Amino acid sequence: MTQRNGFRETSERCLHSQTSVVCEQANGMEQEKGAEANDCESEEGGPGKARAVTGAVVAPDGGWGWVVLVATILVLALTLAFPSCVGIFYTDLQNDFHASNSETSWVPSIMTSVLHAGGPFCSVLVERLGCRATVMLGGVLSGLGMAASSFTQSISQLYITAGVVTGLGFCFSFQPAVTILGHYFVRRRAFANAMSSTGTALGLCTLPFLGNYLHTELGWRGSFLVLGAVLLNCCVCGAVMRPLQPAKHRGQPLMNHGPLPPEEERVKKEKGLLRTIWSYLVASMSKHMAFDQFCNNSRYCVYTIGITWMMLGFVVPLVYLVPYATANNMEQSRAALLLSILGIVNIVVRPPMGIIFNLPWFKGRHIYVFAMALLVNGLSNSICCIGPSFKVLLIYVIVYGLSMSVVGSLMFTVLMDTVEMSRFPSALGLLAIMESITLLIGPPLAGVLVDKTGQYYHVFFACSAVVASSAVFLMVSFFWLAKRDRKSLMQGQPSAPAEPARPVDIVPSCQYSSVPTEGDKDKGSANGAEYITSV
Repeated sequence: MTQRNGFRETSERCLHSQTSVVCEQANGMEQEKGAEANDCESEEGGPGKARAVTGAVVAPDGGWGWVVLVATILVLALTLAFPSCVGIFYTDLQNDFHASNSETSWVPSIMTSVLHAGGPFCSVLVERLGCRATVMLGGVLSGLGMAASSFTQSISQLYITAGVVTGLGFCFSFQPAVTILGHYFVRRRAFANAMSSTGTALGLCTLPFLGNYLHTELGWRGSFLVLGAVLLNCCVCGAVMRPLQPAKHRGQPLMNHGPLPPEEERVKKEKGLLRTIWSYLVASMSKHMAFDQFCNNSRYCVYTIGITWMMLGFVVPLVYLVPYATANNMEQSRAALLLSILGIVNIVVRPPMGIIFNLPWFKGRHIYVFAMALLVNGLSNSICCIGPSFKVLLIYVIVYGLSMSVVGSLMFTVLMDTVEMSRFPSALGLLAIMESITLLIGPPLAGVLVDKTGQYYHVFFACSAVVASSAVFLMVSFFWLAKRDRKSLMQGQPSAPAEPARPVDIVPSCQYSSVPTEGDKDKGSANGAEYITSV
């Protein structure tokens, strides 16, 4: 029996009751009938939410999902790609605020760091408000942040408006968009994720052109005001993301949502407010950040350390590419064109890469392909040191874009291979928090290097060393761990057993049985997508 048929039969039992009453008299039915009606509502999103979906809660893998996919692509284009385009206004910000390279580089640094570090806060909002409302809230925040940035009078004020407020808005828009996309696509999830990842490339392709045009016509203040209005389009994208899942997080059964039993209420009063808050914080941290995996799962520990170190130099070249080109007498329009070419390369390469790496041959080899692409990406930064001519930098962005496409396509795939899907959301949350630290300090450290040496190419040398060393670390570490496991297997002593999968919180009364499909194989993935805190 499929889920849709099961729901239809349940609804028929509710409708063919002996009393033949209308829906408004449901509260007067017997307790068993009321529980059954609640079960029906819980599968559809609860009272007042049932009309959002006609039929059973099944990933459509098409239909309105294509609209959600387009909206997600646009959200990613407006959020993830935006910090890299701040480099177009880099020189103007320095001149107007009389700031050094280090002080100016804090603006995109804080923006990118908050975008990743806000994951746990975003997850709480998604549980309370749902994905649609959270995306729209993020659009309002990011738009207001950029609009307020156009009126700032100091670089420190810009840290708050463009860095914290806008970055938090990006976080609230980007992460729920990726989450709800996982609900709409199960069988075609690989294709949907590959297509959605082109949103970042689309932003890198179009935002530099738009930013350069606005900079020429309006200056940086007018440009920030217009870009703030552009970011409000995230609200439009969020409005079309109709929820498929219950608005309330699937945790406790509906029958337990009533008043606490006297014993539990007495214990809660004895604990006091502070202890209750502390217990809530500890539970939230254990839910959204997998410290136990970091301590017990060697592969996850190695991968987290490697990615955190990689982020110290991975995005810095995107921030300093335009300043490096313009400082060597290249026109602003041609320098912005380099970022657009980088975006075009990503648009062309990412979708086929996402499909190719889903082939069975790559299973178990993702980490090595990822590390090799990361090594090429790191070494490509040294191309900039050959010279600042347009031809040299064009070769650089093509090589960098190709390797960046492979890295972006495999980053979360490798993480899924490293931890169980039931722990993937919390593992991703901890990784996002750790990498946000290096994302925060990377550009300012590069700015200090430019201030000390007076040359931009030292930054690309440093980034090359950092990213390449992280690739070598990942490759060697995973090879050693695989060799250790093979040795233990040959000796008949299996390595440390993996932590048993913790059951995902599902309302018992809402569980159903269905004919196994390809989508059922990814059921764990679908549940995991509900809690994604960062991408």
